[in-house]
Amino acid sequence: MSYTSSATAQPVARLIDELSRLPGVGPKSASRLAYYLLRASREEAVALAEAILDVKERIRLCSLCFNTTEADPCAICSDPSRESVICVVEQPLDVVALERTGQFKGRYHVLHGAIAPVEGVGPDKLKVQELLARVRTESPDEVIIATNLGLSGEATATYLHRQLAPMGVNVTRPASGLPSGAELEYADPQTLGRALLGRRSL
Repeated sequence: MSYTSSATAQPVARLIDELSRLPGVGPKSASRLAYYLLRASREEAVALAEAILDVKERIRLCSLCFNTTEADPCAICSDPSRESVICVVEQPLDVVALERTGQFKGRYHVLHGAIAPVEGVGPDKLKVQELLARVRTESPDEVIIATNLGLSGEATATYLHRQLAPMGVNVTRPASGLPSGAELEYADPQTLGRALLGRRSL
């Protein structure tokens, strides 16, 4: 269902179209946001536009863990107090969720997705080779595969385990305190923390 019509001014229709491309924002929500911005002051609209441009211009990927960062390497990779453990996650938001628990003191590796053959996403589209190179170079005490618990996340965990096991590294998976199909970014800190502490070997 379209939320624009011939009565919608072209700039407003374009804004609605662009907003509706955002994850979780449907046409109706996009229309509400567009008309909110239309009513907002010019200063508010400019501040939002500048914040978006600032992110695009200043944020990059850490060359070690591939998390989003302003400085390279990122603050976590640069912290000498971090333990010799690598936690593998799908997206930068998963790092935020795990850091919120306060239970993990190691470093991260962000894959930027999960294996999904139906969608044409294979291991070559992810930061898998970079992970294997890190493990060879850093020889961590443990690699935690904290991909999501859906089909793609489990397929990714299985693939990574097969690649990492011959390297002699201890490979673990968070405990099953997380509900099946859960995404890490939506788990509450207590559940996620318990899952990390009770992780199991693969």
